[in-house]
Amino acid sequence: MLALVAPPTLGRGPLPVEGGGAGAVLRAVLAGGPLARTAVGQATGLSPAAVSRHTTDLIGLGLLRELPPPDGPPRAGRPRLPLDVDTRHHLACGVHIGVPWLTFALLDLRGRVTAQERIPRQGGARAVLGAIRDHLPGFLARHTGGRSVLGLGVVTGGWVDSERGTVVEHGPLGWRDVPVRDGLARFTRLPVHVESHARALARAELLFGAGRGATELAQLFIGNVVDSAFATGGTVLRGRRSRAGEVAHLPVPGSAEPCSCGRTGCLQATVSDRTVARRAHAQGLIPVPDFDLLLALAAVGADPALRLLEQRLRLAAPAAALLLNMLNPEVLVVSEAGLLVAPQLGGYLRAQVLEHSRPEPGQLVTAASFGTDVLAVAACAGVLDSAYQRPMELRTARSGH
Repeated sequence: MLALVAPPTLGRGPLPVEGGGAGAVLRAVLAGGPLARTAVGQATGLSPAAVSRHTTDLIGLGLLRELPPPDGPPRAGRPRLPLDVDTRHHLACGVHIGVPWLTFALLDLRGRVTAQERIPRQGGARAVLGAIRDHLPGFLARHTGGRSVLGLGVVTGGWVDSERGTVVEHGPLGWRDVPVRDGLARFTRLPVHVESHARALARAELLFGAGRGATELAQLFIGNVVDSAFATGGTVLRGRRSRAGEVAHLPVPGSAEPCSCGRTGCLQATVSDRTVARRAHAQGLIPVPDFDLLLALAAVGADPALRLLEQRLRLAAPAAALLLNMLNPEVLVVSEAGLLVAPQLGGYLRAQVLEHSRPEPGQLVTAASFGTDVLAVAACAGVLDSAYQRPMELRTARSGH
């Protein structure tokens, strides 16, 4: 049976110590905080001395803080002050590059959106990078409120080489080999984290969403681009040249939709926002083929719109089930806009996935955790993941800001 509740956040044994013990301490407090130091030691497997040392460093960086002692009778010895993530000093900034919009966002260290703005995406790669450079300074001036910015995340769909900071291929945008990091790093003077939409969302789900406390997770994103990502051992896998997770060209039986790759019936061509909007327009549901208009109809319960979105989920369900069967993750997240405006479609999705898979007891199949903030969270996820994995490297980012 597919679980409908998230897995527990603690009790799965010591956390992975990628980035050293300081990262493990910070992630333990994120997952279960506020926490006493003894509980941090139990969650991480670190000695009391190591927990104390890392805690001191993280407090000094403004990443953790000590809370007042809990209510109750006084205890002998040093007060046991709970530790919590300190959200007062730092923000992560991000830009999501979509087909219709550029979404600018700021998140605090608990993954909560503190500000977001969006502007139309116009022109090719050079124009888009120029628009980011033009809009970013004012956005930060309006919304940071004196807090430091730890880095800039830039996220989009398609094939993104995160190590090189390059968008290798984005079919709907017509981009090939666009050096995004080089185009922004010198201008921002910030670390620039370039990532694919699916991998960014997988990182966010592990930190703040349905994957909290899990180490094995699969993510399927369905939009104008269709792609996937997966994590094992708590680490999101990139694969050679950051190409792991490509599912856009999986065949869909019975589909004759032409694809930019030259074939017909590919998954992305069959279920993309553009394709579904075109179907809705052809059926007379919306005056122009605009996917947002279809979502607005679904949000008010229009049955023909809901049927179209159900059809999209049905066509995508075999790909979701393939990830579940091949990877056997604790959590499978399907990020699709229809699930946000019509949450009742979640039951239909789970039923369709179940038809094509053999899930184990306790596995969670769920929609994305972040509602209408999903693009904003994705945009900043790479910055926050870096902070939680390698917090001691943030000194360079802070001094350079």
